[in-house]
Amino acid sequence: MLLVIDAGNTNIVFAVHDGKSWLGQWRISTNEARTADEYAAWLLTLFDRVGLDASKVSRAIIGTVVPVALYELRRFCREWLDVVPLVANARLDWGIDVLVENPNELGADRRLNGLAGREIYGTPLIVVDFGTATTFDVVNTAGQFCGGAIAPGVNLSIDALHRAAARLPRMSIGRPSTAIGRNTSVAMRSGLFWGYVGLVEGLIRRISDEMDAKPTVIATGGLAPLFSEGTPLFDVLAPDLTLDGLRLLADRNTGPPLSYSPERPQGAGQ
Repeated sequence: MLLVIDAGNTNIVFAVHDGKSWLGQWRISTNEARTADEYAAWLLTLFDRVGLDASKVSRAIIGTVVPVALYELRRFCREWLDVVPLVANARLDWGIDVLVENPNELGADRRLNGLAGREIYGTPLIVVDFGTATTFDVVNTAGQFCGGAIAPGVNLSIDALHRAAARLPRMSIGRPSTAIGRNTSVAMRSGLFWGYVGLVEGLIRRISDEMDAKPTVIATGGLAPLFSEGTPLFDVLAPDLTLDGLRLLADRNTGPPLSYSPERPQGAGQ
């Protein structure tokens, strides 16, 4: 079995694949101070509850945009699963050309979305990933990653609105039935949801106009189901796209992983 770990700014997703399908997925909030033992106590308990045998995990791969979380995640794989994990970085064989000016600054999640989108849905495509930030990633007809756009995630917009306007309540995002709100709460929900839909639609249209052919537009990330209902521009809802990217990357790199480094990085939790 393959253990896939997708460590984002807000959550870390653990998932297990048996070569045919996903057997389970679990999500925990990202905490830079969390230790390998804490991951083990949490995840191995969940394995037991669904009848998964942790000793059958023979491979692991980690993709992260939170470098200080990597040390303890690697320790967890090494010490609790007896597996040295692959780490999604530029040194691996990705099988996808990257046309951005500085490939080293490209987040692993964006490259993974491009890889998985291309392999599963074909080209050309735009992947919109609704995470802490909302990213728009472009793969052209030739299968090359071309770049894209990055916008603040909707939850960051909610936090900023609440902090900047003391009299406005903090609220969760939801789809209002109308654009015209007749009280403050509904007006805020309308502005947040339909305003964000407008941002997404505007960027999809502008990016599409610059592409070499009409793209397939894919929605992924935690809020993708909500926003995909608010616009007709999405062709595919693929909530597991980043996980599939990690799975495909692991399958392309089946040789011995780079050696395990025991050093704790500067800035990691004590």
